[in-house]
Amino acid sequence: MPRPRLKVCCIASVDEARLAIAHGADAIGLVGAMPSGPGPIPDELIREIARAVPPTIATFLLTSEVDPDAVVEHARIARVNTVQLVDDEVQPDVYVALRRELPSVRIVQVIHVVNDSSISRALDAAPHVDALLLDSGNPGAAVRELGGTGRVHDWSLSRAIVERAPAPVFLAGGLRAENVREAIAAVRPFGVDLCSGVRTDGRLDSHKLSQFVTQLRSPSFPPTLPP
Repeated sequence: MPRPRLKVCCIASVDEARLAIAHGADAIGLVGAMPSGPGPIPDELIREIARAVPPTIATFLLTSEVDPDAVVEHARIARVNTVQLVDDEVQPDVYVALRRELPSVRIVQVIHVVNDSSISRALDAAPHVDALLLDSGNPGAAVRELGGTGRVHDWSLSRAIVERAPAPVFLAGGLRAENVREAIAAVRPFGVDLCSGVRTDGRLDSHKLSQFVTQLRSPSFPPTLPP
């Protein structure tokens, strides 16, 4: 299978963006204001980082906004080429507003994989977006978790989404060098996304990132796990 795309999230500076790209990142994630989780930075810094990276690199704005006008405005301020909607309960009018107002911006919908209902949510969203991203948050928690938990979810549910969704799928949630090969064999995603797995004391760790990329680019993977 082709090498999965690599998205390094929680980028906090131009230097971190350059480090991720030097290690082969196809995309970087820039985290806006969130109710919880690591990596949020000011919109002005998001815009600065997005402006500094090559145009061939996908710049993902992670937004927790759910109102259509607020989502569009957030993307306009950030000047990114991709919007990642981290709340998986957004309404379809958000997609409509983004397509109308920012037609060149790609849309990625996060699905927090918790049970079989996650498959239905993913299949409902897939026709309206450019990609799905399967994560391990808990939007129903008292303090909403919309990503960056460092937890692994049930990969069999993710595999079911990959097999049925008419959109590319990124896999996130607790990925690190020690488990990425198993994750890819189990899920067969279009891409992988990680934050905490390549950080030390909150900073992007070149050694951990290098180890992760070495595993990601391995020429062989373990046999696909049974469904």
